[in-house]
Amino acid sequence: MEAIQEHTGSVLPLNRSNIDTDQIIPKQFLKRVERTGFGKFLFYNWRYDEDGKEREDFNLNKPQFAGSSILLAGENFGCGSSREHAPWSLLDYGFKVIIAPSFADIFYNNALKNGIIPVKMDEAQVNDWLDQAESNGLILDVNLETEQITDEGQVIPFSIDPYHKEKLMNGWDDIALTLKLEEKINQFEIKGV
Repeated sequence: MEAIQEHTGSVLPLNRSNIDTDQIIPKQFLKRVERTGFGKFLFYNWRYDEDGKEREDFNLNKPQFAGSSILLAGENFGCGSSREHAPWSLLDYGFKVIIAPSFADIFYNNALKNGIIPVKMDEAQVNDWLDQAESNGLILDVNLETEQITDEGQVIPFSIDPYHKEKLMNGWDDIALTLKLEEKINQFEIKGV
């Protein structure tokens, strides 16, 4: 997992609530066993029509949102099934931060485990940023260390559990945390207890 302390990026506004994991990455693309290669299928049924052509009215396909790395969405983001492919597809596409008023619990934890910063933010603030991003574009600076988002001089606080914050800032996934205990594990194995 890549360490992340701070991220500055352009915002993709996705003004929808209850975006479920099947909308994030449809089930027909879940046959891969690697964590990579899912970005091209992100929001597939919204991005493409029945003939596989890009839908011009979907923000991810609009030139002004190309290269966006911060996703801004409505409440209950990531609801539905527990598929870990959802954060894999978001990360593979290039999203480092997702900001929403609320997240489904399983998705929230899967995002953290895969190196995405999920930020729970007041709905009024999210709506204000959605409007800004739609009309003029928006760049945000998300500082995990200070737990602040800067919007052209305005500083908005957010909170994240200290355990998850430490993991993200150091790039530690569950395997890396286990390997930090390698010496103790080896001692245990030698004792045969």
